[in-house]
Amino acid sequence: MPKLKTRRAAAKRFKATATGKIKRMKPYKSHILESKSPKRKRNLRKATYVSKAMTESVRKMCPFM
Repeated sequence: MPKLKTRRAAAKRFKATATGKIKRMKPYKSHILESKSPKRKRNLRKATYVSKAMTESVRKMCPFM
């Protein structure tokens, strides 16, 4: 069986918590910020968890997470 390889792009975007959940940052925070309200930008700063539906595919991309 060949070696398992990590998708480096995914490894830079996701981190595992101690309980096994996968954390991610929210999108839409990089540009065109003048048209977004301060409340919206403030909420985009916070990390969130990957949904249960997407967790399996993220784990395949990062097998050693």
